[in-house]
Amino acid sequence: MSNDDRRRAIGKVISVAADRFVIEVHSGTDNFTVVGFDDIHYVARLGSFLMIPAQTEYVVAEVVGLRERDGPGGGDGQMDKANSAKFLDVVPVGMLSVAPTGKFRFGVSVFPSLFSDALYALDTELDRIFDTESDAVKSIGYNGSDCIPADATRFRNLGIGQSVIFEDYQVKVRIDDFFGGHVAVLGNTGSGKSCTVASILQALFEKPDEHHARGATFVVLDVNGEYHTAFEKLPNIADIGVERVILDGSAAADRFRVPHWFLDLAEWELLLQASERTQLPILRMALGLTTLFGQAGGTQLNIFRNHILATCITQILGDETQPGAKETRIRGILQRFRTLEINATKLGRWISVSYGNMPALQEAYKYLAGSDGVSGFINPDLKFPDYDGTPFDFAALGDAIDLSLLYEEAHGNRQIRDYCSQMVTRFKALQERTDYRFLRHQADEALEPADFLAGLLGLKAKDGGHTKSAQIVIIDMNAVEDEVVELVSAVLARMVFRLLRHADPRNRFPVHLLLEEAHRYVASTPSRYAMDAGRIFERISKEGRKYGLFLLVASQRPSELSKTVLSQCSNFVVHRIQNPDDLSQIRQMTPFISDAVLRRLPSLPKQHALVFGNSVNLPTTFKVRSAVPLPASDDAKIVDLWFHEAGRLSLLRLGPAAASLAADD
Repeated sequence: MSNDDRRRAIGKVISVAADRFVIEVHSGTDNFTVVGFDDIHYVARLGSFLMIPAQTEYVVAEVVGLRERDGPGGGDGQMDKANSAKFLDVVPVGMLSVAPTGKFRFGVSVFPSLFSDALYALDTELDRIFDTESDAVKSIGYNGSDCIPADATRFRNLGIGQSVIFEDYQVKVRIDDFFGGHVAVLGNTGSGKSCTVASILQALFEKPDEHHARGATFVVLDVNGEYHTAFEKLPNIADIGVERVILDGSAAADRFRVPHWFLDLAEWELLLQASERTQLPILRMALGLTTLFGQAGGTQLNIFRNHILATCITQILGDETQPGAKETRIRGILQRFRTLEINATKLGRWISVSYGNMPALQEAYKYLAGSDGVSGFINPDLKFPDYDGTPFDFAALGDAIDLSLLYEEAHGNRQIRDYCSQMVTRFKALQERTDYRFLRHQADEALEPADFLAGLLGLKAKDGGHTKSAQIVIIDMNAVEDEVVELVSAVLARMVFRLLRHADPRNRFPVHLLLEEAHRYVASTPSRYAMDAGRIFERISKEGRKYGLFLLVASQRPSELSKTVLSQCSNFVVHRIQNPDDLSQIRQMTPFISDAVLRRLPSLPKQHALVFGNSVNLPTTFKVRSAVPLPASDDAKIVDLWFHEAGRLSLLRLGPAAASLAADD
């Protein structure tokens, strides 16, 4: 051991176990304070580190407890506080090479011997432990070309706050590791989650010199409408753009809209709450038929209409009901559906009842089904089209559902209309609800998915390609209900995921979806609005990394979050957590975190958090960097708002909008 190491020894190891060491501090270290050759060190702060030499490396140990001698002192039973022995309980966390350039590695392979010296940690060793020796490094050019400008730098590490263990020591995360995986920001309401997210992104985009993070893409699903104020000043930074679109349910030109034909089958299932056993097959058939309702599908649609009508009517003609009942049912069908070839006028003379009989029944059957060289309208080989996202009028789906029900009835399922009545009622309600105007479009309003996604990802066309116009795109969904939030978030996530899966080259356009209040739509159990709305987020959590799609999940209830999504997060920033169920969930997903660390969570002050994961070498408690400006989630100033002079005007504004909300409720 070098002379410098001997000079910073604070005690000896007197007990060694696989998971815990005991260190007896040298006498004379009153109040656990050591005067070192470089500074004064308080070595008993919980969470601080000690270095224990073991061959050519140091064992890095975290202080988890401090005490005086276990029993009473002298024979008279009195303890001499000043001269009593002092002990530190420490747990081994990793190894650090003695060489100045050596790297820290998690886990212990060589244990110290008894009576080894325990040393306080130097700042240079902390830098190596946390791997934060350099923030900015030289940048690179495009596709191997020269860097422009030549002296440009880029961030390697990102400062997110100040350590509460080591004075004046900045806590940093490795950007590649932090943003190169899924991240969870957890904590009780009011503990500072939104401010943490805002401060991290502000720090990322406030790099003082070239290069800025111009290639970043954050799509913020802002269910509380709070992030716009936090990011509104970022456009003052060169080439950093922030776009905000508001989803309030309306179809106004300046509001966020989603063409209904962008929805896939699973999202239509969510929207119409279609049950899998009976309603989903009808919905699938109806969505396929909508592809024929456009101008290009007019002739083909007529073939299918004729096939369905002929199939249904011939089934009625051949059943055992009375002729009068046959005529009534057939005319009822032809009132709702008719074509130039099959209508009440064309069939009227054949289906009319005379003296209790239908004398021309066979003629009607021959016309519809064909026989003796006469071609009818029934084609057994006709294959129903698949739903492919072809634009169609929203109302056309109602007609397509009726046709599908009619076709199913023609095959003997007389109760299918009753089984699907809830789905049909739901669809009719969606046609009238004002909060779903954002979804209802006319087919001639067709918007290409590529253009829609370009706007969503902050891209604009340039020189045959696209360039970034915004690094942060905020979808403000504060004005809509949970069922709309659930649907829109699932649609947007699925579209972005599909785009990146088919991108060539792969994984060259990273996108981060910031899911605020994620437990509301990425729940561990399906909500009452959906069969399984979190399915797309679970798939992204498992497969998104390879395509460059990442989740940044913020939630106050980790126990209500999807276990799959949470288990795939590689970095965590955890604020105060007090609920036992939430604490249990965090313990289950972080088996490598010591109980001593987790026991701090219920007592963390506001704006303090614990960060752990693969972007930091060791779990670290820190005070979060202040967000300037703050998101619109600050606490109500109760004293200021309650105690004032008589007659002051209320800050709450009630107008027509409030009246309409009351009416909706």
